[in-house]
Amino acid sequence: MRHIQDLQSARRHWNAFGAKPPQVEMFGLLRSSGHNLANAVTALDELLRSWPEDRGLRAEITRLEHEGDRLTHKLVNRLRVSKMAPFDREDIHALAGAIDDVVDDVEEVSEQLAIKHVEAPMEQAQQLAGVLRDSGRALCSALDGLEKLDGVDERLGEIRDLEREGDRLYRGALASLFDNAIDPMFVLRWKDIYNALEEGIDRCRTAGNSIESLVVKHS
Repeated sequence: MRHIQDLQSARRHWNAFGAKPPQVEMFGLLRSSGHNLANAVTALDELLRSWPEDRGLRAEITRLEHEGDRLTHKLVNRLRVSKMAPFDREDIHALAGAIDDVVDDVEEVSEQLAIKHVEAPMEQAQQLAGVLRDSGRALCSALDGLEKLDGVDERLGEIRDLEREGDRLYRGALASLFDNAIDPMFVLRWKDIYNALEEGIDRCRTAGNSIESLVVKHS
């Protein structure tokens, strides 16, 4: 009930800003960043399900990472010159940074697969990639609804639930890795990949927390 009241109050507050171009553009940049993130986590999920077949997915992930950097820089620069922002500047920076970090984690996994000559994906990595995919899509939906606060609370709840599921899978993956692996290099290789996947899931939660924080501050 408290989340609903916060969203309703924030909606009234944001409407007071009107449709001024700086605010419209920032909401648009956040939406674009969210869609770029959703495309990246989807590409990674497909990559881990098809690996070692690439199908151009690694190149696509690299392109999306560069696009994410471009959008983040544009958003931060726009915020810097804007006289009025719809939220506290620290929340915008935190949100933009968390979105960018998720895409960076996606590229890190993609690079690790190639650099460490992974021959076949582990099932646990595929499961974690699926959670990251769903978390990224939920975050994208939250960003889509942010300007009008449409469905944001529901998507944030999904992100929290997925982060808990990711933690469970991550702990199980590490336990299985250390219990069953004989080759130390195999352990190190997959530990790094698991870590990057888990960090991506955690950073989706961090972005969700930033959205929740800015909503509460303007309620």
